[in-house]
Amino acid sequence: MGFGGHARSVADVALACGYTQLLFVDEDAQPGENFLGHPVLSSLHELDVLRCDAFAASGDARMRQQQCLALENAGLSPVSLIAPSASIGVGCIISPGSFVGHQAHVGPMAMVGKFCIINTGAVVEHESSVGDYSHVSINATIAGRSHLGAFSMLGAGAVIIDRVTVGDDVIIGAGGVVVSPISYPGIYIGVPARRVNNGAVLG
Repeated sequence: MGFGGHARSVADVALACGYTQLLFVDEDAQPGENFLGHPVLSSLHELDVLRCDAFAASGDARMRQQQCLALENAGLSPVSLIAPSASIGVGCIISPGSFVGHQAHVGPMAMVGKFCIINTGAVVEHESSVGDYSHVSINATIAGRSHLGAFSMLGAGAVIIDRVTVGDDVIIGAGGVVVSPISYPGIYIGVPARRVNNGAVLG
């Protein structure tokens, strides 16, 4: 569900997983719109929900939550998608509706919550956890025994060092490095990552 940029990444992984027929649902779909021959519908009502797997494919956490509710109301239970090239450690948990992209690594005993994005080349190391609806962006790393809260995002190439907890509704900007716990919601950037307030970095 969805037809933005992340939906195309989801489609790529779905095809790699062996799906041969894809169908996008987006309320802004134009008549006849398609992605490499795969059609785009404007409503779930146009879909035979009894004959398909479903996936909420928005890159935005709150929108993804709305998509999940819409799928649930339509009687669909979203599947998880794990790229064949991803590395999945022993004893780890990938919760329903989550996405693990190409070349990503989820380490042993790690836990990925519901409807998460573990994007291309991202690393969630051993015994770490990712809260529901959160996003570990391309080439970002959560080191061992650390935690990223719900509805949070670790930007491209950003790092949470080992044994550090980051709370809910936190965004770590691209390339940022988290070296100490973060509990206050907001946007954090830099090395070490510090909170931004109206464009100013707070010490």
